[in-house]
Amino acid sequence: MFWFLWIVVLLCAVWVALGSLPAGADAHMPLPYLIALIPLLWVPLLATAVAANVMREWGLLCGAIAVGLASQMRESAYWAKAANGFFGVRSGATGDAAARSHDTMRETRRETEINSRETAREILDQQRTATASHASFRVMTLNCRYGRADAKSIVGAVLSRNVTVLALQELTMDLVDDLNRNGLDALLPYRQLGDGKETDNGGFNGIWIRVEPQSSRASAVEIPAADVPSITIPVDSMRDITFASAHPKSPMRGSREWSAGIRGLGALATDAKQRDRDIAVVLGDLNSGLDHPSFRALLKAGFTDANLDVAQGPRRTFPRWVPWPRIVLDHVLATAGARFTDVESFEIERTDHLALAATLAI
Repeated sequence: MFWFLWIVVLLCAVWVALGSLPAGADAHMPLPYLIALIPLLWVPLLATAVAANVMREWGLLCGAIAVGLASQMRESAYWAKAANGFFGVRSGATGDAAARSHDTMRETRRETEINSRETAREILDQQRTATASHASFRVMTLNCRYGRADAKSIVGAVLSRNVTVLALQELTMDLVDDLNRNGLDALLPYRQLGDGKETDNGGFNGIWIRVEPQSSRASAVEIPAADVPSITIPVDSMRDITFASAHPKSPMRGSREWSAGIRGLGALATDAKQRDRDIAVVLGDLNSGLDHPSFRALLKAGFTDANLDVAQGPRRTFPRWVPWPRIVLDHVLATAGARFTDVESFEIERTDHLALAATLAI
């Protein structure tokens, strides 16, 4: 029993170390899946620690605790700013604002229903001016599960959460038509869809926005996955902001393509840097999390993750049907010049991912 428990600790230690491989070295099966499960290793390690304590094997106990803590090191980044706030390092104003925003949205969800296209258009007319006069955007992303997501639930979330920019992945034209029948084209009248291809992973991607864009592209960057449609609008006389909907391939569709797709999105950050003060925002199911070296390479390219910026705990998004264990796969990323003031995940019917929404302030 003693040696078996030590083998468990050593195997878990090697498992945790996989998350420190160089970017791209994680592009070999089954590494993407093993690395995604690193945050859950505390479960067998806790059981090992309890057994070691009962056996009074203090070396084994310390080893299990040490490896367990190592498995949670990157997870702690989701709480870093919250911990600083607890110790009085930063103001709690942002947290208060997020709480007020959450209460407002909860009240809105109770009171608001989409009764007709006329109602949607009235709200659109009221909010279009607000969007133009304030450099703040409520954004939302959702994987639609082969086009099966409930269109009415999506449009309801856009309305109740005052969403300005919507990014959807795994779309079909049937779902796009259903969204329009439920009033999405009235709430968010401008859109850019990716071109559907046989190599798409689950469907094509799309992005919708409330205000008229100055330009749009069917694919802002070439990656070995579905097109990355983008929409660009001016923030002010000096800057533009580009929103893109992305969905790199899952590892089961090719681990090399999975890694290349994630890292390839970094070209959007590089392009924003080259255009000086411009801002790039990527929304989507990126099929990766903080423990994946390929995803951390994307962040190093110049992106900030909404989950990490708000730092009030991870917003886990997959799978939808179980409260635990869920992992972080969906993200909202932005380059320098923008910050996030809140982020939330929530359910949409008939899909396997939670939706992710965040407020982006310029």
